[in-house]
Amino acid sequence: MPIEKSPVETTSGSDEGAHLDSLLDEALNETFPASDPIAIQVESETSTSSIVDWSDVLARAILSTRSDAIIAADREGVIRFWNFGAERIFGFLSAEAIGHSLDIIIPERLRQRHWDGYNQTMKTGQSRYGEGDILAVPALRNDGRQVSIEFTVVLLRERGNQLIGIAAILRDVTKRFEEIRTLRRQLAGDRD
Repeated sequence: MPIEKSPVETTSGSDEGAHLDSLLDEALNETFPASDPIAIQVESETSTSSIVDWSDVLARAILSTRSDAIIAADREGVIRFWNFGAERIFGFLSAEAIGHSLDIIIPERLRQRHWDGYNQTMKTGQSRYGEGDILAVPALRNDGRQVSIEFTVVLLRERGNQLIGIAAILRDVTKRFEEIRTLRRQLAGDRD
């Protein structure tokens, strides 16, 4: 049975920001199921009382970002979520990507290795990459160009801890990768 959480009242005036930061820090140190959002009541000079569901607001803001790609795939590797950032980085509209295999962004030469690891993760429920590991690989755009991406993965589980897929947060680092490669070539040329 879920625990009822009552809204937390804040003070008004100049202390509001500091108090909200304190409440958020306190909330982040506790563990709540993802479906059990924390409601924070905010009182300010502009509104007398409003309930802000920070979990929902934050989730919507993050999932709709254009800066980073957020992609979720089911157990079979079929894309189920594709945000605006994924559209920007990979060039596929959400409607073009959802329902298709992750192969649309995986270079042919890397697919076997990808699927071996993906299927092992789905079978065991364990990823060989720890929390916070940042992976760097080449990926494909819809126009066939290759981009360099860095990403982290998160295993997606239902309430009963049943693994249902994987989500990835990806960033296009092509420009930085090319700058580093150019610098390395310059350094190698200076040594000769």
